[in-house]
Amino acid sequence: MRVCQTRPTLLILALAPIAITLATVNTEGADCTVTSTGLTPLNAFAPGELYLGLFAGGLYPNASNQLAGPHLARGLTAASQIKPLGTDGQPSTQGKIVLMSIGMSNTTQEWCGAANPTLPCGPTSFSTLAHADDSINWNTLVVADGAKSGQTSQTWDSPTDPNYDRVRDQVLSVMGLTEAQVQVVWVKSANAGPTVKLPASNADAFALKGQLGNISRAIKTRYPNARLVFLSSRIYAGYASTTLNPEPYAYEGAFGVKWLIQAQMEQAAGGAADPIAGDLSPAVAPHVSWGPYLWSDGMTPGVDGVRWECADLTSDGTHPSTSGREKVARKLLAFFAASPLCAEWYRAVPPPVADLNNDGLVNGSDLTILFAQWGTDSAVADLDRDGIVAGSDLALVLGAWGS
Repeated sequence: MRVCQTRPTLLILALAPIAITLATVNTEGADCTVTSTGLTPLNAFAPGELYLGLFAGGLYPNASNQLAGPHLARGLTAASQIKPLGTDGQPSTQGKIVLMSIGMSNTTQEWCGAANPTLPCGPTSFSTLAHADDSINWNTLVVADGAKSGQTSQTWDSPTDPNYDRVRDQVLSVMGLTEAQVQVVWVKSANAGPTVKLPASNADAFALKGQLGNISRAIKTRYPNARLVFLSSRIYAGYASTTLNPEPYAYEGAFGVKWLIQAQMEQAAGGAADPIAGDLSPAVAPHVSWGPYLWSDGMTPGVDGVRWECADLTSDGTHPSTSGREKVARKLLAFFAASPLCAEWYRAVPPPVADLNNDGLVNGSDLTILFAQWGTDSAVADLDRDGIVAGSDLALVLGAWGS
């Protein structure tokens, strides 16, 4: 039974004003009759609901859709290390923070859609819409598009893959940037022609989990100052007319993302490295967490109210049309604006220093974080930067209470 829960989130507010322009789109070939698969979006599972009776939903463990607890704290620590860097990778008042995409055709189309860095991005892409937003810190932030058509997961899963040299030489260098300045990466990756569904032990979702682990380590190798990786899975593919990446594979890819993030969380809690995902410790991989979750069941609105119409896809029913790209772009904009991991480096006006979780308010949640890190040298909770979280930091939180 398909269950859809509605939750009041910032995404709803951000996406409500989207004007879905049904421009003339060639849908010949797409199967526009498949307006629903009956599958439950990963972020809409009811308590106790399982996919195929085996796999729990929710973006994070315990059916949660929220980045919270120790994984949030580790992410906040990683985010606090993001600073403008010069081309040599050293802190600089004239430096830049590079936010970059990695992935395939859908990824580049949604992020920018330009043939090369010297051309304008598509009018409904994230890059174009973001540059019109003065709430973003354009003094130090630079958005780069490393994704490219046809570059599926196996072309990113080793630091020696040609893709990384291409990004260095044909993207970053052209923009006057270096690999040392890349600190945040959005990864949306998949494989062409998947053939094995869950629950098979060799299902493509498990393979993707392993590849995403390899990609995370490759990112850390090529971009040594990379602190954060945000992961998204694919958009709806029920209208697909080809075997490129149809349903349920587009849907099931989200489980690969979920399991990769869960593997890092479990390893950080003292567990062994996951046998499929591999080592995801801070020494070899950035902090990984969800970016925007993009899948909703065709014409059935997701928890954020977004639905996928046939006109949102091109003639193959797989790649986003102009309106489809805008839907993803708006989700990206809303995500980066709301994520506590992005507040310090993405927003033009950062939150108050005592707002430890960057939610815009100093309250009990911040106090909880402070006490959890009491007596440590946490970069998040050591507000006065004296090397230890103690009474002086508590005084700063209490002094800013309610602001």
